[in-house]
Amino acid sequence: MSRREGSLDPQADSSISPLPHLEAKILQTHSLARLLTKYAEQLLQEYVQHQGDPFGLPGFLPPRLPVAGLSAPAPGHAGLPVVEQLQLDAGALAALPPLLDVVRRRQAELNPRAPRLLRRLEDAARQARALGAAVEAVLAALGAEPRGPWLQPAAAAAAGVFPAKVLGLRVCGLYHEWVSRTEADLGQLVPGGPA
Repeated sequence: MSRREGSLDPQADSSISPLPHLEAKILQTHSLARLLTKYAEQLLQEYVQHQGDPFGLPGFLPPRLPVAGLSAPAPGHAGLPVVEQLQLDAGALAALPPLLDVVRRRQAELNPRAPRLLRRLEDAARQARALGAAVEAVLAALGAEPRGPWLQPAAAAAAGVFPAKVLGLRVCGLYHEWVSRTEADLGQLVPGGPA
């Protein structure tokens, strides 16, 4: 396994030291990402449940509205060196909290009797910050230069109820995609993980 693939094997690249604290930091961050991937799935399900028809109907495909300052992981993301993958993950995770806050505020207007959904959205913003900080700590431990400063997305609310619901669904979907992508990217660094 090469350094590009994120090996912690000192025989693969002598510039990476397999320090126990680095492995522990990677394992801990990977475990956090795995847990947050499950929470993100639950958030997405809960969000859809509270939006009414047509959101929960089989075959409903909402328009994929662009989200200023954030997109889904690019198809070529997996082919990048691990450090670059993690830098992109950290950037996306930094961009998500203000977007999730906008969705939470709009849902507070549209679904004021959905305290669990509002709490999950608030938690998701906090969790994205925490995972982003943990990824940054892994990058620092690997000796990677920070990529920032990260551009914060324009967190504008969509006009109208249906576009606001679609935008919220898109943001929740992006949260799930980036947390899941971060889990996979960190998995490459986990001893015994995928190559």
